[in-house]
Amino acid sequence: MINKIVQTMAEAMQGIRDGSTVLIGGFGSVGQPNELLEGLIEQGATDLVCVANNAGTGHVGLARLMELGRVRKIICSFPRSTGSVVFEELYKAGKLELEIVPQGTLAERMHAAGAGIPAFFTATSVGTPLAKGKEEREFNGRRYVMEEAIFADVALVEAWEADRWGNLTYRSSGRNFNPVMAMAAKLTIVQTQHVRNLGEIDPERVVTPGIFVNRVLHVPYGDPPINP
Repeated sequence: MINKIVQTMAEAMQGIRDGSTVLIGGFGSVGQPNELLEGLIEQGATDLVCVANNAGTGHVGLARLMELGRVRKIICSFPRSTGSVVFEELYKAGKLELEIVPQGTLAERMHAAGAGIPAFFTATSVGTPLAKGKEEREFNGRRYVMEEAIFADVALVEAWEADRWGNLTYRSSGRNFNPVMAMAAKLTIVQTQHVRNLGEIDPERVVTPGIFVNRVLHVPYGDPPINP
């Protein structure tokens, strides 16, 4: 019987190694797997490369992970945002590497990984410092930059609903980045607000099929379910 539901945070975090590349879902503060981030802090892995939309806020979650010296490099689109004090301090002190990636390109690099595509060409960043050192080609009279897919060791994902097979739905802006990250990692770990019995989630509403998911942890919080 397939059952990807785990009962404890320790079980969810098992096997994450030092030096891992970790995808962190969410769009700003929406859809972030905050409980899984706390679990990763407790688990102890270090020398991490973290991929996220932004570089954390305040002193919690991703920001706390960086503050504890556990992140070697951050790959993101918006490193500086309201409350990104930890990132700014570490970066100015030379204690954190940064790779800035345009938001659409960041999403596509993970989508490509999920589809088994090693690299692709995009016009985004042509003629800017972000294209420095990257292969360029011309197609139909326009210049394009080659971007490599981001294949990760671990994805930390926040979902609205899940079943024991790992099929997922998302709520509103929580759908940003979480689905593509779920596809792009060897180990995808999900915190979900609601756990449904098999068959309760309409197949037409499933965004991430369970084939991409390895572990699901029930983390109830917030509002009651939305009727489909």
